[in-house]
Amino acid sequence: MRVAALYDVHGFRPGLEAVLAEVEQERVDAIVFGGDLFLGPQPAEAAALVRSVEASFVRGNCDREPDEWERSRLSAEDVAFLQGLPESVELDAVLYCHATPRSDEEIVTPATSDEDLAEILRGVEQQAVIAGHTHMQQDRQIGTVRFVNAGSVGLPYEGELAAFWALVDDGEIELRKTSLEVDRVAAAFRRSDWPRAEELLRENVLASVTREQATAQIEARR
Repeated sequence: MRVAALYDVHGFRPGLEAVLAEVEQERVDAIVFGGDLFLGPQPAEAAALVRSVEASFVRGNCDREPDEWERSRLSAEDVAFLQGLPESVELDAVLYCHATPRSDEEIVTPATSDEDLAEILRGVEQQAVIAGHTHMQQDRQIGTVRFVNAGSVGLPYEGELAAFWALVDDGEIELRKTSLEVDRVAAAFRRSDWPRAEELLRENVLASVTREQATAQIEARR
């Protein structure tokens, strides 16, 4: 079974369009959206595209209770759709969750020790767990369980402008990235009245947050 795992779209339609075009060429059997779908510069535009795709969905922490600005851009049906999503799905012996199997907010970064990650994965019976949440790709083997962070389609912390995702092929997992055009990405942020649009245009588009910078900042907030 071939599955495309698309996480942390964060209301960014150009990145999602680019990834879906590549996914179509891969002739996948299924698509999994791993949460944090619409909070970002283009919530309504992203919602229209996401909900037109035949896919399985996982609810992210940002989907549980959309903020006031996001609600003002989405329909009541879109909000109900987000809040009704499951916390995880399983396909072909792979567990898809937003952050970890036990929480949609738990932090796993490259600095998380193998011992701590083993505790997080205690009791997992599937051969692999695919997650997101921290916007950085990871691929780690912890005992019998492979833990993979698919990365972020919309707001990656990878030191370059691209959309990051994962392809699962009969249990084998490949981390992927799709190139994006800076001008098109910047235009989407400049057209948005999202309160964080200007900040993230500077930090994630015109410049790119590196894995090291993001890891240091996230770990400092623990």
